[in-house]
Formats: sequence, C-alpha cells, structure tokens
Amino acid sequence: MEPVLRLAVVADGPAVAELARAAVETQFPAYYDAVQTASAAEHITTLDTALIDDGTYYVLEAAGEVVACGGWSRRNKLFNASTAGADTRLLDPATEPARIRAMFVRADWTRRGLGRAILNACTEAARAEGFTRLALMATLPGVPLYKAFGFTEVEAAQLPMPDGTLLPGVAMERPIEENA
Repeated sequence: MEPVLRLAVVADGPAVAELARAAVETQFPAYYDAVQTASAAEHITTLDTALIDDGTYYVLEAAGEVVACGGWSRRNKLFNASTAGADTRLLDPATEPARIRAMFVRADWTRRGLGRAILNACTEAARAEGFTRLALMATLPGVPLYKAFGFTEVEAAQLPMPDGTLLPGVAMERPIEENA
C-alpha cells in the first residue's frame, strides 16, 4: 500500500512519538554511541504540538499506521530539544528561513522517498507563506537525505540535550526556488 500524506492532528501524537523513538533507537546507533542514542530517544522524539497547532506537521500513513513524519515551522525554534532560541516568535519570511523540524521515517520504510515527499510538502507550504529559504539542524542520520534534497552544510554543531549529552549535528540551509 502506498503511503498517504496528510497534515497531522493531535490524535496522531502517540503514533508520532512511537515512530520517532523507534527511528532513533534503530538508526542512531550507526552514528552515535549508546549514551547519545538514549539521550536523543528521550529528548528529540517528543512531538512539539505547536507544529500540529500551526498546521505545519505531516504524517505519511500506510494501512492505518504512521510510517513517516516531519514538518516545518514559521517559529523561531530549530529542533525539539533546543532551549536557546526556542521562543514562539514568528519568523520574518523576507529575512529568515523557515525551519524544517522533527523528521522521522520508520526503519522498514526508509529509502522509499517518504522523507523527500515530506520535504516537498514543507517547501511548497513555506513558499506559499513567502519564505525564500529553509534551515534545519540535522542529526547525522538525516544528513544524506538533506544533501540529496539540495541542503548545504552551514556548520557542524554540538546539540546540547537537556541531560547534558552532546549530539553532533549539522546546521544546513537551502533556498526555495521560485519555480521548483
């Protein structure tokens, strides 16, 4: 069955949390040690419900199961566990990039274009609101997808988790082309 893309609703919260945690637990060990993986599973997999409230978070559903999720934000928060810059201020589309947020794909559904489908939906929605750039903070497992989608590395980063664990990451950006 081909997954169907739709906007997430509040009732999707438990399925999204379960998917995100499973994705981290299965995909992060290839890039991070056990302490970093456990910290990420605890701190970056909690759904920011503002994304659902804002109508900027998507799920891909197959046979009644959420198999991928992700979204974008018009707000000044770069990733789920972030505290610095985690305000709810609306970004200025003329001068600031929209944020790609909380992308997860179930391990048995990777490499099927689901992440790209969500990124396409995010790009179109952000473009419709006047944004000309996208930015994200990638964890290492996501870097290949984002590079393939046209994101470029801005700088390496150390993402501080609330428990003090540091997770290597990569700040990335991409322009939104007018006729993409």
